[in-house]
Amino acid sequence: MRQKLINTGLFLFIFLTLLNCAKRGTPTGGAKDITPPKMVSAEPDTSSIHFKAKRIRIYFDEYIKLKDLQKQLIVSPPMKTTPEIMPQGTASKYIDIKINDTLKENTTYVLNFGQSIVDNNEDNPYSFFKYVFSTGDYVDSLKVKGYITDAIQKEADDFVSVLMYEVDTTYTDSIVYNQLPTYITNTLDSTTLFEITNVKAGKYLLIGLKDNSSTNTYVPKTDKIAFISDFIDVPTDSVYHLNLFEDNTYYRASRPALAAKNRIIFGYEGTADSLDIELLSPAEAPDDFAYRLVKDKEKDTLHYWFKNLEADSLIFQVTNPLSMVRDTFTVKIKELYNDTLLLNPNQPNLSFKKPFTISANTPISSVSDTFISLIDKDSAEVEFEATVDLKENNAVIKWDVQPDQKYQLSLLPGAIEDFFGELNDSLSFNLSTRALDEYGTLRMILHNVESYPIIVQLTDDNGEVKDEIFADEEQPSYDFNYLEPGKYLLRVIYDDNGNRQWDTGDYLEKRQPERVRHFPGELDIKANWEIEQDFRITPPSPPPPPKPKDSIPNTD
Repeated sequence: MRQKLINTGLFLFIFLTLLNCAKRGTPTGGAKDITPPKMVSAEPDTSSIHFKAKRIRIYFDEYIKLKDLQKQLIVSPPMKTTPEIMPQGTASKYIDIKINDTLKENTTYVLNFGQSIVDNNEDNPYSFFKYVFSTGDYVDSLKVKGYITDAIQKEADDFVSVLMYEVDTTYTDSIVYNQLPTYITNTLDSTTLFEITNVKAGKYLLIGLKDNSSTNTYVPKTDKIAFISDFIDVPTDSVYHLNLFEDNTYYRASRPALAAKNRIIFGYEGTADSLDIELLSPAEAPDDFAYRLVKDKEKDTLHYWFKNLEADSLIFQVTNPLSMVRDTFTVKIKELYNDTLLLNPNQPNLSFKKPFTISANTPISSVSDTFISLIDKDSAEVEFEATVDLKENNAVIKWDVQPDQKYQLSLLPGAIEDFFGELNDSLSFNLSTRALDEYGTLRMILHNVESYPIIVQLTDDNGEVKDEIFADEEQPSYDFNYLEPGKYLLRVIYDDNGNRQWDTGDYLEKRQPERVRHFPGELDIKANWEIEQDFRITPPSPPPPPKPKDSIPNTD
């Protein structure tokens, strides 16, 4: 009997063990965690007044970690020394904040963490969590809100800073160059809307800044700026539009250098479309002295070509007419080789819209059609016109270009002569055009045009202009022909000064950039298709609010 009980117990043990093993397997798991962490408490508590602490500890309901804190954290007003925040790189149920700056009196501070606080398992963000405190008797609670656009591009930049400067007895327009703002926020990478909260009543300058310099101040060499022309008064219910642009007032000349026997390069930074370069010494140059200025096609450089002048050194005065900045430079002359004339076509294929051009590495002085011949695929001579574009330093060969045609352009020695009297070697170019059915056509009909003249431009996704039409009065339509198949964007520029180009703004002169309106969609041009499209132009308006999962950056 005893042996029977032992055998029965052993059987049950083995059975239960096998049953337990059979139940083992890969766990299916529960639903994915989509709940962001939450603050449980803080020491001192958020929204504290009479704040004097140097350390803050904030507790959360689960383990969190800090992600991209340097990019996401916004401290308003900015502190000269950013607070130290720990731990970084490890998970914790709290964060410690050490304040190393001397806090201003009677000021509300906001530490906006953006999307940097995430839970440890699924990276769910605690979106735009803010810790707020005041060194005064109360926490300021007013708001300023608005939206960002780009003055010329269809899409605005992300991570745009919005700065507010209090207008008091010490205020000057130059404050944006050298002082931190009174309040600051950033659009981060989620929206073009902005909202600054915890603002006190007063008068302010409001600007936007694509802060490439990472200084919280305006550096014209690298940053984009936007500004509201008039000061704003807080409290306000207005929605402010900040239109970012690159200011062209920045300019700095580089020291010129002798690059070849008769060529000096004048480099510069910023905008310098028409530098005035004057030879000061020797004071009396020979009668046959001559020079030419040619702008480099790729670099911010002017090439100064000269001949019939012998000296150990040359002294120049360089003036930028835009900024009226004058610099004086001395260039030492030494024995170098002369540049040799080299010619290159500017385009591999013919265009129905632009003439065929040939560029040179030395200044072109003349083109002689006597030494140029042009024949088509039937060996028939084609009439043409040959000229010199002194500004672009191109030889321009223009003729009535036909579709589905082949041409041979031949230049004999003497067709092109440069500034130093050097002639070209024999050159031959085989050129062709495609059939008309390989191109597309766009007819754009504009409505609600506010004023003329205008420039209607087709661009690619990067804003590079592919075609444009200038109009100084109303037209029934704007026809773009011979378009390469592909995707295009369209914009209308209000060319207020009629100079046939878009002009940017000027912060110090309080001049806004010329207005631009973008066609809302993308234009798909197909081969052998003609598209007719209406564009009802409307002023820019705030974008729709973000989806619920995204939050508008603010400082509540």
